[in-house]
Amino acid sequence: MATKSKSKAKSKPASKAKAPRRAPALAAAASGGPVTLDEALKLARARQPKRALRRRAPGAPPPATPGSVGEERERLEKERREDRARRMREYADAMAIMKKRGARAPAPAAKKAPGKKRRRAPGAPAAGFQPLQVMAEGDSWFDYPPFIFKGGIIPRLQRLLGVPIMDMSKAGDEVRFMLGVQQRRRLTALLRDGCPAGGPWDVLLFSGGGNDIVDNPMALWVRDFDPNVPPAQLLNQPRFDIALGLVRAGYEDLIALRDQFSPTTHLVFHGYDFAIPDGRGVCHLGPWLKPTFDLRGFPNRASATAVVEAMLTQFASMLGALAAAHPRVSFINGQGTLPRQTSAWHNELHPDTAGYDKFTALFRDRLKALFPGRVV
Repeated sequence: MATKSKSKAKSKPASKAKAPRRAPALAAAASGGPVTLDEALKLARARQPKRALRRRAPGAPPPATPGSVGEERERLEKERREDRARRMREYADAMAIMKKRGARAPAPAAKKAPGKKRRRAPGAPAAGFQPLQVMAEGDSWFDYPPFIFKGGIIPRLQRLLGVPIMDMSKAGDEVRFMLGVQQRRRLTALLRDGCPAGGPWDVLLFSGGGNDIVDNPMALWVRDFDPNVPPAQLLNQPRFDIALGLVRAGYEDLIALRDQFSPTTHLVFHGYDFAIPDGRGVCHLGPWLKPTFDLRGFPNRASATAVVEAMLTQFASMLGALAAAHPRVSFINGQGTLPRQTSAWHNELHPDTAGYDKFTALFRDRLKALFPGRVV
């Protein structure tokens, strides 16, 4: 009968076995102490249900029918609703974690050495603080595609503030829709019900109006080029007043909703910088400015830019007057922040990454002035 051979391999004592490495968020969870924004978001995302991937059948798609078009539109709307619900759950979880455990500011980023990745500066993060409860609604200045460069103002502002932001903004949105029936109901509910983590919202950031006064309809309030008329006067003022009045009506209704449902919430608006009609778009969208000036026979960029500056200056004046006439409303006039050259812009309507950083800093500075001690 064969005898059993003894194995030469010896198992390591349990005490010497290498412990699995914990992710920073899990380590924070085990400690039960205060958390940074990044740690709170990781914990919140870990609670989110896994999203099933939608796969297309191989081969050419079937021909479109009224039924299939309707189904596709419903599918896209369902995805938008699910994305909004996911944002709300993630925000609520992250903010609840930070309020329960305490909030720590992120450690400042160390300077980037040539050829190396940026690292966090050594040492403990800043002392704890009471996180602001911030909601955002707006357009692509808030919600720029993150795969291009870090997204728009809101994700950048989250990192600067060290708190999550309930972001309901959507690239391409217009004030007439944000304060229309469907989105108004959602905005009203958010103001009435308050922050999901408890208490009223401290701040509502709002970016809107740019998409209402550009693109195809702009041809209605820009006159044909006339070399005998100063370019800034080629704006058809009575018609532009109507377009700007519609935007103003949306802002007035937003202020009224705030006053009715969340009177302690501070509103923060901003003015767009002076866009340059150079014909550049992004992601197969745009251009939004140059086609109107081509249609109206403008011979060069300088004359077209003068009309755009006249429009945006009036837009900023309108918002500044609204802010001055109502309590707990602030206006950030960022006009003149960017150099008046195309290299400072990613396309006709949106700053480059450095420009977005500059505007984000304006928002942080304003919030720091409004809420001293709660913004690091």
